[in-house]
Amino acid sequence: MIMRFLLLIISSLLIFSPQSVLAASSGAALQDDDVLTVGTRVVPPFVIDNEDGTYSGITIDLMDHIAGELGFEYELEETGLNELITGLEDGSFDISAAALTITAEREQSVDFSHPFYVTGLGIAVPYTSSGWWGAMKALFSGQFWWVTFLLVALLMFWGVLVWLFERYENKEEFGGSAAEGIGSGFWWAAVTMTTVGYGDKSPVTLGGRVVGFVWMFAAIILISFFTASIASSLTVSQLDSNVRGPGDLPNVRTGVLSGSATESWMQENRISYVSFDTIDDGFNALASERLDAFVHDAPIIRYIAKQDFSSDVMVLPNTFNEQYYGLAVPLGSPLRAEINLVLLDLLADPEWDDNIRNYLGN
Repeated sequence: MIMRFLLLIISSLLIFSPQSVLAASSGAALQDDDVLTVGTRVVPPFVIDNEDGTYSGITIDLMDHIAGELGFEYELEETGLNELITGLEDGSFDISAAALTITAEREQSVDFSHPFYVTGLGIAVPYTSSGWWGAMKALFSGQFWWVTFLLVALLMFWGVLVWLFERYENKEEFGGSAAEGIGSGFWWAAVTMTTVGYGDKSPVTLGGRVVGFVWMFAAIILISFFTASIASSLTVSQLDSNVRGPGDLPNVRTGVLSGSATESWMQENRISYVSFDTIDDGFNALASERLDAFVHDAPIIRYIAKQDFSSDVMVLPNTFNEQYYGLAVPLGSPLRAEINLVLLDLLADPEWDDNIRNYLGN
């Protein structure tokens, strides 16, 4: 929903730009019998090769919709990343459609449509579990003990609270010394939170029962939070990787896709890297420990890692350096304005969001 809102804002700001008006008036409208040549590149899940001569994916669904709305047919021609741009310059392609990032450098050679997808760069690292030793180390990690401390503090708070109400009228269960009474309250808070409910401790006063009522409902939410936090701490601690984010990239062996926008970002930030012709080549280098990290557009590397490298590669959860995907057309092409109008309608349609989720998940 947030992504769709951003796309609509960007699109609405650009739709009546001078470039759009010029493009709309620079050529004739499309005819019903037009067959356009569309350059593409296999980048799952945006362009997926079905291995039967057909293609599918987010960008292909987008092209099918645009072709239907504008009344033209098109033929796909698979090519390389750089050729998606040069093919528009030399007239080989009418449109380039893949997962093509809009950059200032590329805008000098071609025209882009409004963005149809917003993402960011992600970092893939080798997935090597450190086994039992890693699990033992995780038990002594700062994050694990911090979450555990918060849990104990919460149980103590609710234990003391119920003891304050019950210490006089329910001495059998919460009586004795202050330490004994608070200990009973702590025990009651723990069994209530975990829904074990032994029944050996239960409040009888109005105040104690109100505390119990609030704690039962609060515990349902809190137990989910603590479970997720502890599981995350244990999982991350078991990953044998020294890369946690983009700040670590200057100090490790990093790979990128040759000719990609990521390569330009690495150059701008003066980070050394090794370039690869395909993402699979980069992931194979990760799996064989010839690389410490591979950087590319997050949804693409997450999809490939999940499909083909699930036991060898994992993608870190955070993204950085926002990326915008668009369709590219030759400079001054009248197609740009017509495509933009169709895109505006499509991006406002909830079914388009559902279609993206079918490919990428939630």
